[in-house]
Amino acid sequence: MVTLKSFDGGEFDAYMALPASGYGPGIVVLQEIFGVNEYLRSVCDWYAARGFVAVCPDLFWRQEPGIQLTDQTEAEWQKAFQLYQGLDEAKAVEDSAAAVEFLRKHPSCSGRVGAVGFCLGGNLAWLLSVRFKPDCAVGYYGVGIEKSLAEAGSLSSPLMLHIAEKDQYCLPAAQQQIHATLDANSLVTIHDYPEQDHAFGRLGGDHYDANAAELANLRALEFFVRNLAGEGIASAQKSLSDAWDEHVKYEFATRDTEDTLETMVTDAYVNHIPVLTGGVGHDQLREFYSQRFIPQMPPDTSMTPVSRTIGVDRVVDEMVFEFTHTIKMDWMLPGVAPTGKHVKIPLVVIVHFRDGKLAHEHIYWDQASVLVQLGLIETANLPVAGVETAEKVLDPSLPANALIDSR
Repeated sequence: MVTLKSFDGGEFDAYMALPASGYGPGIVVLQEIFGVNEYLRSVCDWYAARGFVAVCPDLFWRQEPGIQLTDQTEAEWQKAFQLYQGLDEAKAVEDSAAAVEFLRKHPSCSGRVGAVGFCLGGNLAWLLSVRFKPDCAVGYYGVGIEKSLAEAGSLSSPLMLHIAEKDQYCLPAAQQQIHATLDANSLVTIHDYPEQDHAFGRLGGDHYDANAAELANLRALEFFVRNLAGEGIASAQKSLSDAWDEHVKYEFATRDTEDTLETMVTDAYVNHIPVLTGGVGHDQLREFYSQRFIPQMPPDTSMTPVSRTIGVDRVVDEMVFEFTHTIKMDWMLPGVAPTGKHVKIPLVVIVHFRDGKLAHEHIYWDQASVLVQLGLIETANLPVAGVETAEKVLDPSLPANALIDSR
């Protein structure tokens, strides 16, 4: 949880979820009438997993801070309606705007911030758009939007509304008013869901519909990517790339175990897939890096980059790894005495990040190719290749199908 400051000087809490890169555009998630409960936190986590910095402010803090309800009991419904009826709507919109400002100034945020709201929050997302100008906003089955349509002229940023045509809290007459006022506005996109009732997107709710929820969520995600991402996603990807380069520097250039571990979360793991070496957690990795990996890297080791692919939470590096086997290498060749032979192999590293640090590394190479080059495997009767695997990665024009043609 983080603490936000209201425009009138108060303080209130918000749940915050960061993307794996630790950096990205922002989304303020605006609550239903049940408070910042498990479902709303899962919405934040869903957006964080897709590269956004998400916060869900406690908008009931002026009445009962920290309230968390579900839709599973009558008593909770009654409590939720009581809080809803006691809500100062204007202050709730201001507090939503305070959350937008908090994100815009937060070091993890690119500065571009949108909002997404559900039920009560759907209306607040609309009001936030016309009064405080987030970079964009999405409202799911907002309740009461028709009451403030006179403010539509103040809308100056993109808005998306999801309307459930069978919504018992937004009746057909209200839906018609919304369409009549907003359909002609080029900033507004309205999606109607003919067979859906209120809260069709709330997982576990009475009216939850998986297909409609997925469609609405994907529409909202595309909308946010289009209106918020831009340089923010590019900066987040650069953060991942830089974090990986820093980790590699500590492994191979400065050769410092503690600096290497500092780039990793405490429960990180490393798995060298062909030989099952590595470790889980800082204690195992400290022993592995300091005893089995960093001091057992041959002095002429080199890496030739081939490609790098960067997503929202991982980096995939393809390279050619080259060394002369002059020292023992438990991490790659456990139990094999130095042969003095030269090895050149393709190698792929898949690096997953969490909170801006490395969470795991999956490292792949062709162990058969290594053993062929060390003279430990006879190739005559086996479909294996030696240095040719690396040479063809570097020069794809080299002949293919040599093993097929020779048999």
